[in-house]
Amino acid sequence: MNVKPIGERVLIKPIKAEEKTKGGIFIPEEAREDKKQAIVEEVGILKEGAMPLKKGDRILYGGYSSDEFMIDGVKYLIIEFKDILARIE
Repeated sequence: MNVKPIGERVLIKPIKAEEKTKGGIFIPEEAREDKKQAIVEEVGILKEGAMPLKKGDRILYGGYSSDEFMIDGVKYLIIEFKDILARIE
């Protein structure tokens, strides 16, 4: 399935929080820190021109409004471009 965001939105795939520490200790789900990191899957179009992101970019995102859905058992989010805080390089 090909999903293309409309307008100033970005389709992302969240990166799961670590389940174990570096020492091998299991972290309960309630105690895991949600880092809000994701991989860009598709981008929409900015009003001012081209979006400064591309497929495969790793990002940090914030905000509270996102639309979550599943495609083939994989969780995806569509977020507003303004909610993207940084690109991780």
